[in-house]
Parts: sequence; C-alpha cells; structure tokens
Amino acid sequence: MSDEVKSGEFWVFGYGSLMWRPGFAYAERQAATLKGRRRAFCIYSVHHRGTYERPGLVLGLAPGGAVRGAAYRVEPADWAETYAYLIEREQPTETYVEAKRRVRLADGRWIETLIFLSDVSHPQWAGALSLERQAELIAGATGLSGKNVDYLRDLVDHLAAEGIHDRGMARLLGMVETLEAQQPV
Repeated sequence: MSDEVKSGEFWVFGYGSLMWRPGFAYAERQAATLKGRRRAFCIYSVHHRGTYERPGLVLGLAPGGAVRGAAYRVEPADWAETYAYLIEREQPTETYVEAKRRVRLADGRWIETLIFLSDVSHPQWAGALSLERQAELIAGATGLSGKNVDYLRDLVDHLAAEGIHDRGMARLLGMVETLEAQQPV
C-alpha cells in the first residue's frame, strides 16, 4: 500500500471522547497512532467538566511521546456538517489549535487528519501537573457535560475496550475515586 494520502479524503483523529462518542457520521473507523504527542489531562475545564469557579481537567495532546486513538474517514458530502460540529464541540473556549497531522492507521496506511492540539499559550493550559494535583482538580469538579470523574472513568474503560491499557490513567482514576469517597455528601 502507498503511504500517500488520497486527495479529497477527510479524516478526523480522536484520542479521548471522540474515540467512543464521535457524534458525527463516518464511513470508516480505524485504530491510529499519532507520534510526537501524548494523551494528558493538561487543560483546565471551565465549560464541559468544570466551571470558572471550580475548574476540572480535560484531555489534551501534550508534546512528546505517541498516542493511540481512532481515525474516522468522513464522506465529502458530510464534511461541512462534521467540521461545524467539531468546531462547536472542541472549541467552546478555544483551548485547542486546529491542525493537520499525519497518523498511521492500524492497516499500515499513513493519512492526514484534522486534529485539535492543546494550545500551550492559552490561559486554560495546565501543563505538566503531578498526578496528585490532577486528582485534586478532577475530584468533585462538574460542568455542563457532567462530573469530571465520569469523563476520566469513561476514558479508562473505553481505552481498555480498545486494548489500550494506560496505567497512568488507571492510577489517576483510583486516586480520584479515593478523594471523592472522602468528600462529604
């Protein structure tokens, strides 16, 4: 197979909730790997999983490493609607930078995808927080999309279903659950 990207194809790469809840029509879905970025709770959430008064944390793609996720091929006829949906979903506070990056699909092909990278210059960029600090921020935080711990739990469960066993995320979940169990009801 050629490593060349087919002209006119539209692909989206997801590394968090887009993996299990894309929210748009797609023609093909494959496991994919992006090199040079890693999955991390590195963005303060003041919309979906927290508030300005009590921010939570959401995933971003921090520099370094590699991340396994999912790539979705979208039909050209569906692209405008899909793109508008993704901008609304991923950019409520403009904490991500829209970019194109090449990923390697499970079948060996290299394709170019739309991806949302963490904006390290944005005020909501949390950077490299210790697991303890991440757990403190996630425990008890709630936003428009629900409890922050539910987002983390969904991530750990869905990654495992994809065959991705992220020990750091599983450890973080255990820490958050311990903190939440200690909070008054």
